[in-house]
Amino acid sequence: MARQVPAAAVHTVTALLALAPPALLYQIGWLTVSELSTDQLRAWAHQPLNADFIAVLGCAGAEALWVLLVAAVTDHALQYLAARLQWHCTLHLPGPLQALAAALLGTTAVTTAGALPAAAHDHTAADADPPPADRATPTRDAPAQPPPADPSLPRQGPTTASTTASAAPPPTTESARHASPPVLNRTSAHPPPHVSGEKVRVVAGDTLWELAAEHLGDATRWREIYTLNRGQHQANGYALTNPDTIHVGWKLTIPSHQATSAPAPPRPEPPAAGDSGPAAPEAKTTPSAPSAPHTSPAPQRSTPHTPALSTPAETTGATTSASHPERPHTQPYDETGIVLPARGWISIGLAAAIAAVATLLRLQRRRHVQLTFTTPASTTPRSAPVPPPLAHADAIGRRHLGLTSNDQQPAHPTMPAPIGVDGHGTEVSLFRLPGHGLAIRGDGAVPAARAILAAVLTTGAAETASTRPVVVTTADLLGQLLPADVPVVGLDPEGTTYDGERLVVLADTDAAVAHAEEEMTSRRRLLDTFDTTTIADVNARSDHAETPPPYVLLIEPATRHAGRVQAIATHRIALDLHPIVLGPHDGLPTVEITRDGTTRSDRPHSLHRVSTLSAGDLAAVLAMLTDAQARPEPGVEFDDPAAAGTPSVPTVEPCPVPPESPAALVHLRVLGPVTVTTAAGPVTTGMRSGSYMVLAVLAAHPAGRTLHQLTADLHPDVDPASAVKRVRTDITTARRVLRTASGHEEHMFIVFDPATGRYHLDPQTVTVDLWHMLTAINHATTSDNDEEVLAALRRATDLYAGDFAEGHDHPWAVDYATSYRHQILTAYARIAEILEPDHPDRAVAALERATDLDPVNEELYQRIMRIHGRQQRPDAVRRTLRRLEERLADLVDAEPSQATRRVAERQFPPAASRAGRAS
Repeated sequence: MARQVPAAAVHTVTALLALAPPALLYQIGWLTVSELSTDQLRAWAHQPLNADFIAVLGCAGAEALWVLLVAAVTDHALQYLAARLQWHCTLHLPGPLQALAAALLGTTAVTTAGALPAAAHDHTAADADPPPADRATPTRDAPAQPPPADPSLPRQGPTTASTTASAAPPPTTESARHASPPVLNRTSAHPPPHVSGEKVRVVAGDTLWELAAEHLGDATRWREIYTLNRGQHQANGYALTNPDTIHVGWKLTIPSHQATSAPAPPRPEPPAAGDSGPAAPEAKTTPSAPSAPHTSPAPQRSTPHTPALSTPAETTGATTSASHPERPHTQPYDETGIVLPARGWISIGLAAAIAAVATLLRLQRRRHVQLTFTTPASTTPRSAPVPPPLAHADAIGRRHLGLTSNDQQPAHPTMPAPIGVDGHGTEVSLFRLPGHGLAIRGDGAVPAARAILAAVLTTGAAETASTRPVVVTTADLLGQLLPADVPVVGLDPEGTTYDGERLVVLADTDAAVAHAEEEMTSRRRLLDTFDTTTIADVNARSDHAETPPPYVLLIEPATRHAGRVQAIATHRIALDLHPIVLGPHDGLPTVEITRDGTTRSDRPHSLHRVSTLSAGDLAAVLAMLTDAQARPEPGVEFDDPAAAGTPSVPTVEPCPVPPESPAALVHLRVLGPVTVTTAAGPVTTGMRSGSYMVLAVLAAHPAGRTLHQLTADLHPDVDPASAVKRVRTDITTARRVLRTASGHEEHMFIVFDPATGRYHLDPQTVTVDLWHMLTAINHATTSDNDEEVLAALRRATDLYAGDFAEGHDHPWAVDYATSYRHQILTAYARIAEILEPDHPDRAVAALERATDLDPVNEELYQRIMRIHGRQQRPDAVRRTLRRLEERLADLVDAEPSQATRRVAERQFPPAASRAGRAS
């Protein structure tokens, strides 16, 4: 509460201060008072200037300066005490003294500004107005270094235990706070912000810098938020008095989005007392908490000057736009579905079904991968089996299914044929819709029919044949759903799969309806045979072999077939027959679908939004299903170079070569669970799970990753703005924890390169087990000495403690784990080749260790059977082949290839081989 001092008291104090010097002079006898006449005064005024007159003027001037000094000291003392005691006392000087003080202060400010070195005009905002750094508390003195243009640094996490967040530029060191000279600050003058009325709630990790960037579009406007909310008491009883600290739960008012231009002030004014805002910059910067520079307008000068540095956002954005014109995950995402690049929308259930097919396809490809030792090892993964348009759906689906990078089992989605969501966002299955079937029409009917076809065919991809639905459609309709250059055929046009055709393509609607009627008659007879009422009851029995799967009829409307279709629809629930008509049909529930998949219906319907696909996306799904189906395969014998061909070599990303005796401060392990170790031991506290994954991503990309690439890898299902904030926080946490654990505050460990906009691990301070493994493999590929090769490969296999980033469910790591697993399998195969002549049992042990890492690779089993055959062990050959059969049946519902069976047959003696063929 402010309290005003009466003017009379002020005048009295001023008079006493002014009379104190004459009284003292009179007391010591230096000043005497005598009676003066008019003639004496007139003579004194006309007398020439002499030494006594000058002495009197000097005394009068000294008295005035003394009064001014005492008044200023008293004023500052009162302001200090008022700020400390929450009691403000305002002291008003007399008018003449106020004018004199203003003139003196103005002259001093102008003189000081003119006396500053010319280099002061070249200071950037990084010197004058640093953004938030890693810490808000003083740290020990350290040598100054230029701050890097690291866009992660302004976004900082909380500085106290879950209740306080770092908010603004902090002081750096104690000595710098007291010893650094003032620097002219051209960015500290901000106009009063215009209030927009918007209030935001502070959450953990927020800063004024982040709030300004998120809500105002310009992080440098954080001062306006501070000015607008300074001194306002919050719900926890505290008020914003220091921009370095804001509390979780505070509600801060946001200025208007339109930034106001600052008018030129008529004269400089001193900063308000008690203002803790960072009005003056510091002369030193703590290396452990470098600040990111940002631009500030420079005055017009005729002489050349150093250009101001660009903001981190501008630097990163420019680099990213050049090398990565589009973010890999710009597709919107919510809790119910995702938007695909081709303007389609699919539910999370359909994305999970696509991810399950992709998982099965990866297992199938691993069966036939060639273990070629001549190709160089690299951190670059092999091409993913998922087409690029479906990569985002695969990533979201894997996250929904909870699959990890080292998951060796097929995925099993719980929702069959997920075609959309209801009004509450719950998945809706085609097989559980009410009514006798479904008729769809509208602008989105064709894209919805594509998604329905994909949802039905991806159901039960890793299940038994009784749960894999069959779709019957016409060639004309399928031609409308697929691109013009894609053949209108089923999933098994050659009839080679074990389960038969699941997409039956017939000539016309009449043939499709007739096929459905035959299926209806057959199923009705099956119900009569077992005296049951539904097909589900028949499939639940275990005393028969026939298990009819769900049957979907997808046709166009035809008036002359309406009665027959209605008859089929009547038995939908009992016979598990599901007619879908692409157009209006009087006897079926009809839903109108818009372009974005939302539905409109005259009657209440459980579908609120239906998944939609483009023609290209449907073709990609059907191609994945065709490749993932189990069928008899010819296979390849690993020692047949003509059949094996030349393996494709991916683009190699350079891998840092670790020194022989690494003196790195941090040891990062990404093969197996991600762990960090320093000289003091394992780092077990303080590190976020996201920080571990940032380190894993950067370990797999020694050349670095941009911020947008990191967010696409780690948070594909998160809003981009939130994902960027998370990655910034994870990087900051990793740096802080590594500095503390290693005891070296001067290192960054995760380095930002402004030239490329990429983050990368510092190979001088961080060593990675993956880099050591790949270096050892590459050394073995270039050596001609078997002893050196064997030693290098053993080093590599010892370093492989598990799959890459084991235990984490990030989809991006799947293909990396598969590639690094393949490289270590190649190393084991080469070890077995070297050991077999003198130590065949050790060679078999190395290969069996490799089969534990990848139980479906057929070349490993071929190598084991060849060694057993050369050692005359037919029983061991049979056991090896039987183990392969069991693993393929359990994982991919497949059988060994013809090439693998031929290898096994050649290892038996002639008599045993003939007996085996006869049996």
